[in-house]
Amino acid sequence: MHDTVWFEIQGIPSVSVASSAFGQAAETQRKSLGMQSARYVLVPHPIQDATDSEMRLKAREAFNQIMAALRDK
Repeated sequence: MHDTVWFEIQGIPSVSVASSAFGQAAETQRKSLGMQSARYVLVPHPIQDATDSEMRLKAREAFNQIMAALRDK
């Protein structure tokens, strides 16, 4: 979330992507960083032990959400 906020401050549209287990942390961080509008997309947890093919599937499934978040401002 820190990087997303930094990029947004620079005028570069950005979206954080995180595991669904960290949704509350993403909310807390964007509030504490002073950017309630910082965008993020959550992918199904877990990701740490996911195989490459499982991660590719998660990425494909999240792609439309990420693009929609970038279009929304």
